Amino acid sequence: MDDNNIGITMELDANISYKIPSSLPILPLRDTVVFPNIVTPLVVARSKSVQLINDIISGSRILGLVSQKKANVEDPMAEDVYNFGTAAVILRMLKFPDGSLRILVQGLSRIKIEKVETYDPYMIAVVKPVKEKFKDSTELEALKRNVSNQFQRIVSLVPQLPDELQVVIVNTTHPGKLADLISSNLNLSVAERQDILECVDIKIRLKKLTVFVNRELEVLEMGSKIQDKVQSEMGKNQREYFLREQLRAIQKELGMGDERSREIKELYKKIKQAQMPPEAEKEVKREVERLSKMQPGAAEYTVSRTYIDWMIALPWSFSSQDNLDLHIAQDVLDRDHFDLKKVKERIIEYLAVRKLKNDTKGPILCFVGPPGVGKTSLGRSIARAMGRKFARISLGGVHDEAEIRGHRRTYIGALPGRIIQGIKNVGTNNPIFMLDEVDKIGRDFRGDPTSALLEVLDPEQNFSFSDHYLDVPFDLSKVMFITTANVLDTIPSPLRDRMEVLEIPGYIEEEKLQIAIKYLVPRQLQENGLKKKYVRFQKFALLKIIRDYTKEAGVRNLERQIGAVCRKIAKEVASGNVEQKIITGENLSEFLGPVKFYSEIAERTNEPGVATGLAWTPTGGDILFIEATEMTGNKGLLLTGQLGDVMKESAQAALSYIRTHADDLGLSDNFFHNKDLHIHVPAGAIPKDGPSAGVTIATALLSMLTKRAVKSDIAMTGEITLRGKVLPVGGIKEKVLAAKRSGIKKVILPERNKDDISQIPGDAKKKLKFFYVDNLDQVFDLGLAAKRTKKSN
Repeated sequence: MDDNNIGITMELDANISYKIPSSLPILPLRDTVVFPNIVTPLVVARSKSVQLINDIISGSRILGLVSQKKANVEDPMAEDVYNFGTAAVILRMLKFPDGSLRILVQGLSRIKIEKVETYDPYMIAVVKPVKEKFKDSTELEALKRNVSNQFQRIVSLVPQLPDELQVVIVNTTHPGKLADLISSNLNLSVAERQDILECVDIKIRLKKLTVFVNRELEVLEMGSKIQDKVQSEMGKNQREYFLREQLRAIQKELGMGDERSREIKELYKKIKQAQMPPEAEKEVKREVERLSKMQPGAAEYTVSRTYIDWMIALPWSFSSQDNLDLHIAQDVLDRDHFDLKKVKERIIEYLAVRKLKNDTKGPILCFVGPPGVGKTSLGRSIARAMGRKFARISLGGVHDEAEIRGHRRTYIGALPGRIIQGIKNVGTNNPIFMLDEVDKIGRDFRGDPTSALLEVLDPEQNFSFSDHYLDVPFDLSKVMFITTANVLDTIPSPLRDRMEVLEIPGYIEEEKLQIAIKYLVPRQLQENGLKKKYVRFQKFALLKIIRDYTKEAGVRNLERQIGAVCRKIAKEVASGNVEQKIITGENLSEFLGPVKFYSEIAERTNEPGVATGLAWTPTGGDILFIEATEMTGNKGLLLTGQLGDVMKESAQAALSYIRTHADDLGLSDNFFHNKDLHIHVPAGAIPKDGPSAGVTIATALLSMLTKRAVKSDIAMTGEITLRGKVLPVGGIKEKVLAAKRSGIKKVILPERNKDDISQIPGDAKKKLKFFYVDNLDQVFDLGLAAKRTKKSN
């Protein structure tokens, strides 16, 4: 055992006088400093120290008490102890069975070791008593009173110090004894106590002690304030805590176990099963560690637990097995969708590459086409063909970037973005993920979601996609992303560059008929609870619905009309009329009412000044009638029909070409001097723009000026220049299909659009005759009648 202080100290009786010899046995002390005039209990356990006490107990009982510099030195030498110590007398001694001694010593005087005489059997040294120096002064008295008052406050704040100590302090008038008494009862380190012991000048000793006393008083007062504050805040939360602890103790006593501990163990087990990457696992374990230290009633508890549940629920390492049988995949795609050869071929190519190279990154496909052509349903079919899970989110009207990247956990009700939510819902990290309506994303003060998609839709970046809520990377490289759009123009270029665009054009009549027979009619029969024995659609009836009741590039409205017929028949069947109803062209109006759309041919006339153009719209191709007329005026050109700037410029260019080549076109030089020309495009409520109507406007103008009618079975498209050149335009496939739908027989196209004809279905190419031109003169020769037409009355 160490030689150390085991009790409190008290003042030495001043009436007893002791003579200190010049040579004293030295007792080294661990972690203890004994001051003069103070009674201190000590434990003596080292063999040399025990022998020292036994040798002097029957003699003078005086010894030197010196503190060790390092408490772990078992047999200290002169350099291991301080030079200053205290001469003391043993007042009492008790022996214990283990050989150790308990002694009570009184400090007599400060001493300084001059020289060590021997270490055998214990340390004996020549010592010199040190006399204290002080001179009464006002400063000394002030220091003494200040230290006394401050220490009395300390006694009142420390429960371990007896109240009687305040009386002793008040009655101690000697400044040196007061300093030693306070030092022995103050919470000081050995080095600080030794510093006080070695301070012979009492004034300096009191100054140093003042610093220590003030420091201790400041700490105690701060602790007292904290305690008072804690006590004042002991309310509902503290009461709930104690009740919860009592409940836990009761549950444990009843053998119910520690539910909280089991919950934490279960979370660690789920983390291991989730097979997260090291970075994610480290983060979620840190959060579980925080959770284990929280009370369930704390505000942060639910936030932390929700985050942990999200991390555990994500499929970090779980992938579904791809169906790499190309024949089965092809059959599934053909069974679900008619035509769409280009898209189906791309999917089969991807599966073929996956079969040869297993670590292929998921492609980013973009299906572009008019509404109703099957873009969204095609995504589901691809997932079924590949044997993958399917996730879909609609981005139409999304303005907030957090919808993609999620909210940070600092926000109330924060959740991951839609990408991570979709991955969690399907339960695999390699689903078919469809981002619908990517061309309709908005942007405002809440951010730009299209910019957030740049990382998602980039195979070189999305292997470490960072959602703000998770705050750790998630690998999206195995996901096959499919986006859909009606137009590409509104998609920012950087985003469009990351996607492989596959165009899905509108359907021709024959394709719509096949889709209706194979898919739409069976589906509507099933959805309306009908069987084939109750209703049968004739082909001509379906064709009539396509021609007279719908006008679209897709088949969405066609399915609605078929559904309307089925609902009326379902009403009859439910009323008891189970006789089969055959839908023909003649009785179709009984179910759908009068015809909604008439053939475009009926709207054409042989009157000069009207030309038929071809236009592209987001819903597919359409025909466009351009009308021109003249009136008395002063070289004015009036353009109506909600035309855009580009279309107006095409009209100006057409007029300039005709005026420049008036002689060649059979017009007089002054044909425009006393006239105003008016060009109008019907359907005035619909905005129109683009350069592809240039040839049509020029043809309508020349037709009106020369009184030569435009041939009724011909339509045209192309951009023009001032020199009369015809430039290529886009949307050829949609425009040609619109021409066929409207009963056109001949189509005039720019020479440089000749290669685009390869994309047109074979049936349409067979029924249409194409003329390729590179200048306006060729257009006029092909489009205008040879003879002038008399104006009808």
